[in-house]
Amino acid sequence: MKALALAPNLVEQVCDAILGEIASGQLGPGERIIQEQIAKTLGVSRQPVQQALLLLRNQGVLRDAPGRGLEVAPLEPDQVKHMYDMRAVIEGLACRLAAENNAERAGKQGPALIDAGRKAVASGSVAKMVAADLKFHEFIYGLSGNPLVAPAMAAHWTHTQRVMGEVLIKDETPRDIWNQHAAILDAIARGNSVKAEALARSHITQAADFMVSRMKGKHANA
Repeated sequence: MKALALAPNLVEQVCDAILGEIASGQLGPGERIIQEQIAKTLGVSRQPVQQALLLLRNQGVLRDAPGRGLEVAPLEPDQVKHMYDMRAVIEGLACRLAAENNAERAGKQGPALIDAGRKAVASGSVAKMVAADLKFHEFIYGLSGNPLVAPAMAAHWTHTQRVMGEVLIKDETPRDIWNQHAAILDAIARGNSVKAEALARSHITQAADFMVSRMKGKHANA
């Protein structure tokens, strides 16, 4: 982690920094969170760190440690499966609405995100791959025209980043999801709302199967 510049939403920045360390494997399940150390590393006071830790605890990323303090909560395959089941429904809705409301914008702005995602995979950087995936999905949420989609997905993405990070770190050749993203984008750009929704649901379901199988394999070998 590196020091952060002061900003209006400093708590969110601290949350993102801590979550990034967890997703990248720098902070593993069961590892204690040292508030003073985080504040010093990020160059911030203890107050935004306290608030960030409380938010992450409420989201289930952290949990109470034995004795006192907090530690990184483990990821359970069943919890991940339930989360992806919810995502499939909301992502499908977002893609259908995007095709109905913003097909032209999707065709103009979307291809650059596909290119960026493929470059992220080629780079081998877990952080870049997760960031590119998130950016693509957030783009779709914006295209949907429904202002409730992005907030509803925020909590899911907190855990999704962890899941993706854990799996991508272990796999030398991560599954390329960008052909699926390109197909979804194409359906949206063509205004084919039925196909866009079906592809989105299939995409999330396949991602769930992939992630959960990798997690179960890891737990079996532990």
